[in-house]
Amino acid sequence: MYLQKGGVKLSVVNELGREAVVGLLGPGDFFGEGCLAGVPFRMGAATAITATAVLVIEKKEMIRVLHEEHKLSDPFIAYLVSRNIRVEEDLVDQLFNSIEKRLARALLLLARYSKQGEPQKMLPKISQETLAEMVGTTRSRVNMFMNKFRKLGFIHYNGRIEIHNSLLSVVLHE
Repeated sequence: MYLQKGGVKLSVVNELGREAVVGLLGPGDFFGEGCLAGVPFRMGAATAITATAVLVIEKKEMIRVLHEEHKLSDPFIAYLVSRNIRVEEDLVDQLFNSIEKRLARALLLLARYSKQGEPQKMLPKISQETLAEMVGTTRSRVNMFMNKFRKLGFIHYNGRIEIHNSLLSVVLHE
C-alpha cells in the first residue's frame, strides 16, 4: 500500500493486550510490503490517524512493476533500505536513550525532520497516549515531559503540537 495523503499508525499488540506503536507513516510511505517477502500473516495493524488516501497495489502487480519498471523499483528499494535503517535507529533509541530523549526524537520524526525539504512545524493531531506507546512509557510521563518541553520553549501546543528547532538540542545533547 502506498500512502498518498494523511497519516497511518503501525502498531502491534501483545498477548496481554498491550499496544506498542512501531511506526507513524506519512505521505509517500509504503506499508504492507511484508507480503512481497512471503510473510504469511500480518504482525500488526495499520490505523489511519488523520483523513487518509491509500493506493492499494495488488501483490502480483507490485511484483511485476518491481521487475519491469525501474522508475518505481529503484525508489521503492531505497525506501525499504531507509526504513530498515530507521527500525535499527528506533531499536538503539529504545535500548540506550532516556524517555525524555526518546520523546523528543519521536516528536522530531513526526515533524519529518529526517526527511528532505522543509520539516512541518505543526504536527498532525496525536494523543499523548499514542506518544507514550511510541516511546514505551506512560501517558503521565509523556505529559510531564511535554510540559517541560513547553516551559523550555521547545514546543507549543494547544490541541496541536508545534515543534521549534530548539527541540533538536534535547536529542543532540549527551
